Amino acid sequence: MKKLAVVAFGGNALLQAGQKGTIDEQERNAYESGERLVSLLERGYNLVITHGNGPQVGNILLANQAGNKMFGLPEMPLDICVAYSQGFIGYILEQQLRNVLQLHDLDRDIITIITQILVNKDDPAFSNPTKPIGPYYTKNEAEIIMKESSSKFAEDPKGRGWRKVVASPKPLVISNKKSIERIARDGQIVIAVGGGGIPAFYIEPNKLQGIDAVIDKDLASALLASQINADKLFILTDVPKVCLNFNTPQERTLDRVTISEARKYLEEGHFAEGSMAPKIRAAIHFVEHSGKDAIITKSTLLGVDDGGTRIVMV
Repeated sequence: MKKLAVVAFGGNALLQAGQKGTIDEQERNAYESGERLVSLLERGYNLVITHGNGPQVGNILLANQAGNKMFGLPEMPLDICVAYSQGFIGYILEQQLRNVLQLHDLDRDIITIITQILVNKDDPAFSNPTKPIGPYYTKNEAEIIMKESSSKFAEDPKGRGWRKVVASPKPLVISNKKSIERIARDGQIVIAVGGGGIPAFYIEPNKLQGIDAVIDKDLASALLASQINADKLFILTDVPKVCLNFNTPQERTLDRVTISEARKYLEEGHFAEGSMAPKIRAAIHFVEHSGKDAIITKSTLLGVDDGGTRIVMV
């Protein structure tokens, strides 16, 4: 039986910092991201791909607001915007990955599954928004927007500006996980849990409803990976390895980390919220619930021996 890997791309796999977000840019980025997956296919992995949507869902919200202000179009809630992003990002990834597979003479179906995830409407995250979405602003721009609306902003830990932050509740139950696993183990490539999944809750017994939030993509990916019995979780970011004392003279890269060491580093504040901290928590969750390894690395090192930081049980 082939091994099964869940590969979690960040939102910057399609839309990178400094880009406008044109379709040409996103298609080119998606193609390059798809190229990184070939090494895993050649190593005998079946694949489930998950992806972020921070830049894209923020832009969808901005377009909604502009349409409402200029033309009176009804604004869509955040869960609907997440669903929008799942559809168009899945389409772009699917199309460009198919182009990559054809170039390498690989024949796989690629299926995008719109994925809802159950959350608790009383999750404390709703009173403490932390998930960054959308474009970067200057501090002055962010302050003006906050005065004119109910939006909340936070400074980017890497100093790139200020971004809107929204609630990010804990994912509890992933819809269609059995189908996701079955299709992937059959040898096809599945794109699922886009943007962390569409957050929903039971407004009453047997009646689901969306809720205004964005689920952390890495934590949702870790939950999915553990529930479909994946052999490996790859969490892709914009640095080759996890670091202690990041961006300081005392910076030290980590090659192999146990989950107890990872928890210790988290408590010591080595990993920034909205950046590396959620990825570490996601890796811990997967390793703890599966007994398998998680790898945090840059997409260019995907499938490279000793590439990235490996999080292990002991």
